[in-house]
Amino acid sequence: MYQSMQKLFEQHTKELQDLLGNLGSFHEQVASAVAHLREAFSKGHTLYVAGNGGSASEAQHLAEEFIGRYRTDRKPYPAISLTADSNAITCIANDFGFNAIFSRQLEALGREGDVFVALSTSGNSENILKAVDAARANGMTIIALTGTTGKLKDLADVAIECPSGTHNGKAVTERMQELHLHAIHMICEAFEETPRIPV
Repeated sequence: MYQSMQKLFEQHTKELQDLLGNLGSFHEQVASAVAHLREAFSKGHTLYVAGNGGSASEAQHLAEEFIGRYRTDRKPYPAISLTADSNAITCIANDFGFNAIFSRQLEALGREGDVFVALSTSGNSENILKAVDAARANGMTIIALTGTTGKLKDLADVAIECPSGTHNGKAVTERMQELHLHAIHMICEAFEETPRIPV
């Protein structure tokens, strides 16, 4: 079994290694996101996060790491995933359409000074773009976890642009998702009281 899958595994690993070896600007973007979050949290503001599909899972992961724990016990930070409330999502989708599932929640909950982290590998998810408009109207800071193309990166205050590499001429979405998780964990690490800094 392993012999038959070995080339597939090696290709996957090589694609990821190639991307991980060239992340200078990516790291600068993550650092900028951390600075915005630090300022917002210090003033009592809330983080809201949203995405679709795999990005929805990563949105929930980021929120729960801030509310629960990442690596060590430290104070919780106010973070809400807009993907987690199935009652709100289905109600809004039924009454206003799927493209309103996040924006409607931000219209209700978002306040000036809050932060919206928007996840979209394509950068063109309509419900995310509509949520960005709602966040902007409420005076929120917008951080995008996205790729190097699409509309989202140009609408954000901070865009964490995850390169994807290509396979048969097409962007590799799963590599972007892996780098999104890398960024999420680096952000969480920055909020540890004793980050693992090598000596």
